[in-house]
Parts: sequence; C-alpha cells; structure tokens
Amino acid sequence: MSSFNPTTKTSEAMQMALQQASANGNPDIRPAHLLVAILEQADGAAGPVLTAAGVDTKTVIKEAQQLVDGYPKASGSNLANPNFNREALNALTASQELAGELGDEYVSTEVLLAGIARGKSDAADLLKGKGATYDTIKAAFPSVRGSQKVTTQDPEGQFQALEKYSTDLTKLAREGKIDPVIGRDQEIRRVVQVLSRRTKNNPVLIGEPGVGKTAIVEGLARRIVAGDVPESLKGKTLISLDLGSMVAGAKYRGEFEERLKAVLDEIKGANGEIVTFIDELHTIVGAGASGESAMDAGNMIKPLLARGELRLVGATTLNEYRKYIEKDAALERR
Repeated sequence: MSSFNPTTKTSEAMQMALQQASANGNPDIRPAHLLVAILEQADGAAGPVLTAAGVDTKTVIKEAQQLVDGYPKASGSNLANPNFNREALNALTASQELAGELGDEYVSTEVLLAGIARGKSDAADLLKGKGATYDTIKAAFPSVRGSQKVTTQDPEGQFQALEKYSTDLTKLAREGKIDPVIGRDQEIRRVVQVLSRRTKNNPVLIGEPGVGKTAIVEGLARRIVAGDVPESLKGKTLISLDLGSMVAGAKYRGEFEERLKAVLDEIKGANGEIVTFIDELHTIVGAGASGESAMDAGNMIKPLLARGELRLVGATTLNEYRKYIEKDAALERR
C-alpha cells in the first residue's frame, strides 16, 4: 500500500483499527475494524454520509463491533502490530481508486467507507444488508461534501461548513421556534425593500445593544416562511453566520480563511437562494487577520457583494459602524 494517500482522519482511523485489533487479540486487521473506526470518529465524514444514505449509523457500529468481538483471538508477540488482511487491503485499494476517479488527492473516510462496501467481506455484507451499497454510499457524497474535491489532508472541516457555522433561521421559524415580533413591521418592511433592490441590496441594522436588531431579522425569517414577502425573497433561506465559531479552534494560519471560503462557496453554490445575516457586522473587518496575514473576512466578502453573489443583512452599533465599516469605503458602498 505504498501508493495509499490518506487524509489525517483516515490515518487516525487506520491507527484506531490497529489498536482495536491488538487490544482484542486479533492477529489481523479486517474491514470491520476499519468500519467501526471510521464511524466512531467525532468529526469524520463517514458517519454523516451513511446517515445521508438513510442508514442508522449506531446500529451499524453496534453490529460491526459484534463482528469484531467474534473474531478468533491469538496470543504472541505479533499481536502488538497486526497487519491488514487481504480483504482490508482490497478495501484500501478500492478507496484509493475511487479517490482518483473523484479527482481527490487524498483518501477521506467517506471514500474508505465506499471502498469497504465495494469489497467482499462480512463488513461489506453488513453494509449491504442495511441498504448501504457502494452505489448508494457514493450517491450520498454530495449531501456531505458538496462538489468539493479533497485537496488537503484535513478536508472534513470544510464539509457541511454552512451547517457547522450557521443557524438556519427560516428552519427555526418553520418549526415555531421563533416568537412573533411585535411593533417592528416598519423596520422589517424596510429591510425587505432594500433586499429587493437590484444593486446596493445589503441592509445594515444600526442600533445600541438590546434594542432588537436581531429580532427584526427573526421577523424577516417568519415572513419568508409565511410567504409575506416579494417574489424575489419567496422560498429563500435566511441563515445567521457565526463568525465566532469559525475563528474558534482555528489553530494554524489560514484555517479560518479555509472555513470561511467553504461557507461562501456553499452560499455561492445555492445560486441566490440564501440570504445571510451577520450579527456584530464590524467583526468581519479584521476577523481572521493575524500577523503578516492581511486577509480578513471583510476582504473575502467584498468581491461577492460586488458581484451580487452574496445577499447580506448586517447588524452593528452606531459606534462600531463608524469605527470599522464607514472607514472601509469599499465595504460601505455595498
């Protein structure tokens, strides 16, 4: 397997499979070991893909673990470092081939899942028995990774980025989780009016903390769901972007930009069906900028606003607006 090129998550799963086989007294690593390892990962893509394929992930983990527990046990010095058996090697080879077909540079965990399903093993039979065939797993890829290709060793942070770093306000309104907004009809109508313009259609709500800026946006979400908006806003999705969670945990330089780019790519891919709300709008000026890196969220968002690929509603205080947004002429014009 010298040509096998795994992502960080896939490498971790292979290591976990090795450890489990060793702890279990199994002389070799089988596809079921790999299956348990990739599905138990907290931030891996294999679990979400299996769920998208309509399969209960917890049931598969439980039954795959039962397979592992039933494998023959041995004793001796070779148990410290068990090798992959023929079926597991075939699964790795199949996943490397699929990665090549997809144009991926690395084998991610959901591709390894498809590789396991493609082979002949008890783990493959388990997946097929649940309706997770090689084809159904492949068909579920776009719902988790969109049209993205795996070109880095840590792509999972960019999968379903919109879901991770935003809240769907229209979904909350549809589920009755947003209270009615009283006495803000005029402001909501004005926001709708600005959003309906052909150009300069990105309203900013300015007011002191606690006056109800976010409530206006929640009121807009309720109106979109009720259909009480012009044709240009009917059926649209209103999301609230959480820049704080994007910045949080961004360890290495450029990680924040990668996350934001993944979110913006998903918004662009929606072809105008998404309206984005950013609370504390002034934080986009300087968010993510560090040391020598002058790139911040504002500079990444401006070109999309200029081309009309991003419809934005912002909220900030008057002081913050004057201090950050007003000084950035290119941003203020949008």
